[in-house]
Amino acid sequence: MAEPAPPGARRFLEVLATGPLATVQDLGRPGRGALGVGRSGAADRGALRLANRLLANPGDAAALEVTLGGLQVRARGELLVALAGAPCPATVTGPDGRSRVIGHQSVERLPDGATLRLGVPRHGLRTYLAVRGGLDVPPVLGSRATDVLAGLGPARPEPGSLLPVGPPPRRFPVVDQVPAPGPPSGTPVLAVLPGPRDDWFVPDALRLLCSAAYEVTVDSNRVGIRLRGPELVRARDGELPPEGMVPGALQVPPAGQPTLFLADHPITGGYPVIAVVTARDVDLAAQLRPGQRVRFRLCLDAR
Repeated sequence: MAEPAPPGARRFLEVLATGPLATVQDLGRPGRGALGVGRSGAADRGALRLANRLLANPGDAAALEVTLGGLQVRARGELLVALAGAPCPATVTGPDGRSRVIGHQSVERLPDGATLRLGVPRHGLRTYLAVRGGLDVPPVLGSRATDVLAGLGPARPEPGSLLPVGPPPRRFPVVDQVPAPGPPSGTPVLAVLPGPRDDWFVPDALRLLCSAAYEVTVDSNRVGIRLRGPELVRARDGELPPEGMVPGALQVPPAGQPTLFLADHPITGGYPVIAVVTARDVDLAAQLRPGQRVRFRLCLDAR
């Protein structure tokens, strides 16, 4: 397969439609919490890394994170692309008007002028569209991630946006595709560790959290997932001074309904954290859809 463009040629993704939400994401800007800047980055970090790996990009190359499908883009210059994360129907229409369906978690060619359309995912929430060479939008504080809470990073793409594509890496892709996951069966289960403030709750609150299902509410986004289920009752009144937060933290306001923090979470919070979802399961949480139910499993092994 030939390289997408001759050396020195400028290539772009032209955005025609964004669907409910599309943002540029990489692996974020870690280590800036003391400045009041959160990490942000891809909500499903494993999916972003996989899409980049298929194209032989660096794992932190910037790509599009697409929420619930609906994206339409046109290639300006010949491109190689890969999709990962929530599997959705994907169709490429060439400049000649002919259309073809392309695969998930595979390397695909977009001829100059071709249009790629993503439908609604069959399951999951967020799909990642990576381009060989990465999206070369200007970085902000060392990252091309868009933080929707802080308003930091590249502007959200909108119809008419031209997203520049960087030069292809020297290494060429060594696989055409990887096995795509099948549809999930049953209720997802996320592993959690006891939180730093689990002693702020009645003795059986952590057991209750891990013995009942919670529903993902529509009031959820890249900042966090608001859950509805059994009330987690506090043993103490009052509020905490602001404390540092991490992705996966299950913070519980006075109403007793937990919020699971995702990529764009605030760096501090004043409500007690009863538990923390393990890092490897935060990616699974990022694919939960409103109306879906989720369970938690207490795990004392953080590996």
